[in-house]
Amino acid sequence: MKNMIIRFVFLILITGFSFGLSFLLMDTSSGDELWSSVTFKSWGLIFGIQAIVFLPSFLFKTEHYFDLTGGFTFIYVLGFLINSEYNFTNQFSVKLIPLVLIIIWAIRLSSFLFIRVKRSGKDLRFDEIKTNFLRFLIAWALQGLWVFMCLLPVISMVSSKKSLSFNYIISGVIFWIVGWLIEVFSDIQKTRFNANKKNKGKFISSGLWSKSRHPNYFGEFILWLGITIIAFPSFSGFQYLACLTPVFVYLLLNNVSGVNLLEEIAEKRWGENEDYQNYKNNTPVFFPKIFK
Repeated sequence: MKNMIIRFVFLILITGFSFGLSFLLMDTSSGDELWSSVTFKSWGLIFGIQAIVFLPSFLFKTEHYFDLTGGFTFIYVLGFLINSEYNFTNQFSVKLIPLVLIIIWAIRLSSFLFIRVKRSGKDLRFDEIKTNFLRFLIAWALQGLWVFMCLLPVISMVSSKKSLSFNYIISGVIFWIVGWLIEVFSDIQKTRFNANKKNKGKFISSGLWSKSRHPNYFGEFILWLGITIIAFPSFSGFQYLACLTPVFVYLLLNNVSGVNLLEEIAEKRWGENEDYQNYKNNTPVFFPKIFK
């Protein structure tokens, strides 16, 4: 009973925190009410989609469509932002740049994760929670929070009347390209490693994985930092809270649904393996070592 109450409170905190941000990040200069603002509508779409897909997923005890739903949510909300604000001006055409970058990222990542889960038959992260209503619901709520927090910079940017800066656009795009390439090549290297039957039961420690134990997550962090940099000049007032996006991504990946879980799994599998302990002791967990 105590655990149920804690989980319920946690669920309320997730939705309440994100709702509060949607209120604070409104562009008050536009004169919009909360219910008609771009930020609130985006919030409603994000969490509404999670709730809709959660119900059949819990009913059939499947996590197969979790990551695909995350990617779809990104794309759907970005489409909403474009449709609600597009006015064929040069300034908004410039603001399309980070939106297009996120769409490219979302299509690639969600399809990759969906195919990977279909191929393996399950996602280890959900083994213990998909049969528990509240725990599974919290996972979907966290995905909603993840989408909302990642999109904060572009939601604020689209609803703002301020212009972007050429220098910030160039800098942000460079960060995004570097991060995206790190993420993509990390995934490719690990997929190829695991596809080789000789590597069954082994851990990858080559390529980008020799520089960081989780280079794909590092790339994810860098690309969202790039998106935030692009949107930064358009912020005003509470919209500067959108700078929390890369901080949130870092904390989420390291402490909630990424590095921490995979490190526990790796320790269970290879904790007594001397090669793994050497790899672990000599390879940073997140930020890569540049020089060996």
